[in-house]
Amino acid sequence: MRAIVAVLDSFGIGEAPDAAQFGDVGANTFCHIAAQCAEGHANQAGLRRGPLNIPNLLDLGLGHAARNAGGQLPFDLPTAPKARYGAAAERSRGKDTPSGHWEMMGLPVLFEWGYFSEEVPCFPDALIEALVHEGDLPGVLGNCHASGTTIIAELGEEHIKTGKPIVYTSADSVFQIAAHETHFGLDRLYDLCAIARRLVDEYNIGRVIARPFLGESPETFERTGNRRDLATPPHEDTLLDIGKKAGREVISIGKISDIFAGSGITRSVKAHGNDAVFDALMAEMETAPDGAIIFANFVDFDMLYGHRRNVAGYAAALEAFDKQLPILKAAMKDDDIAVLTADHGCDPTWPGSDHTREYIPVLAFGPHIAPADIGLRESFADIGQSLSQHLDLPPLAAGKSFL
Repeated sequence: MRAIVAVLDSFGIGEAPDAAQFGDVGANTFCHIAAQCAEGHANQAGLRRGPLNIPNLLDLGLGHAARNAGGQLPFDLPTAPKARYGAAAERSRGKDTPSGHWEMMGLPVLFEWGYFSEEVPCFPDALIEALVHEGDLPGVLGNCHASGTTIIAELGEEHIKTGKPIVYTSADSVFQIAAHETHFGLDRLYDLCAIARRLVDEYNIGRVIARPFLGESPETFERTGNRRDLATPPHEDTLLDIGKKAGREVISIGKISDIFAGSGITRSVKAHGNDAVFDALMAEMETAPDGAIIFANFVDFDMLYGHRRNVAGYAAALEAFDKQLPILKAAMKDDDIAVLTADHGCDPTWPGSDHTREYIPVLAFGPHIAPADIGLRESFADIGQSLSQHLDLPPLAAGKSFL
C-alpha cells in the first residue's frame, strides 16, 4: 500500500475561479496546447507534428477533467475514463511552486508571500548592499524582473568579464542568482545563495534559486542541471511530515526536497530532466516499502516549455510522458495509488513568461481504485487528504478525500 505522486509541473487545465485577480482570465495550458497542435501551429521538424497524441492520459480522464474545468478540446474523448478524474482549484494566495506543492500535501498557504517591485532596480538597496558585502562581490548585474534564459543571454558575457553575478526575480516570491559554473564557481554560487536565503527572510520571500550555466557566448550559454532551490520550510506539518513521523519512507525525486526545504523527506533522489525523473521514479517503485510516499516533480514542462512559451516542446513532452504511462502502471503493486497532477499553470500561449492561475488535473488510479468523476475540487489539499486516507495516516487539517 503505497502512494505515488507525479507532478506535471505547470500543467494547468483551465482558468481558476479567481483567475481575474491574477490577470489570467482565459488561460488554459492544456486546451491551448491541444488547439495549437490541431491547427498545425505546434509542428516542429524533428520534434513533433499533427494533433496532440496522448491516448493514455485521455484514457485516465484528463480530457473529462479539463471539460469539467470549462475547457474545450479539439478531439473526441473516451466514453469511460479509467481513473478518478477531476480538477482542483487552489486556495493558496499565490500561483507559485511552493504554495502549489504544499497545498497538495495538505497545507494551503493562506498568508501573503513577499514580492519584489517591478520597477528597476527591483531589489531593496539594503538587500543588495548586504549581499555584495557578505558575498565579497564587485557588484551585481540585472536587478530586475526577467526570464532566466533571456537575462543570461543578455548579461552572461558581462558576468564572465566582471565577476558580478546576475540577480533577478519574477512574478513569484523568488530571488534568483545566475552565475557561470566555472568562471564564477558552482560552490561559490551555492554559498552566495545561502547568504541570500538568510537575507531575504525579512522580506518573506519563498525561494532563493541558484541558476548555474555554462557556455562562452549568448549562442552557447545554457543552464545546467545543478540548479538548487533554497526554500523557506513549510510553516506547519504536511502529509510528508506526518508520514515520516509515522515511520514511513518518504522519497522525493527531482526538486521536491528543495521545495519542502527537506521537511518530511527521508530520502532525496536528484534527477535532472523528465526522462531522468521518470527513470528514478521507476527505480524507487521497485524497492519502496509498504506505506511509502514517492513524490516526483517533472520540471521540464514548466522550466523548458511553459516559461519559454514553447508550445511544440510542451506538446512533445506531454506525448513522451504519455508513452511512459503504461510502464508506470505496470510497476504499481496491487494496493498502490498513483496521482497525476500539477502545481499551477504556465500557458505557453499566454503573454509574458510567468505562471498562470489555473485548475490542476487530479487523475488518481490503481488496481483497486474505482474510476469516478470527482468533479471540481475546492483545494489541492484534497490530494493529500485522499493519500492520507489511503495510507491509513491521521487526517490532515485541510482537504476532503475523494476516495
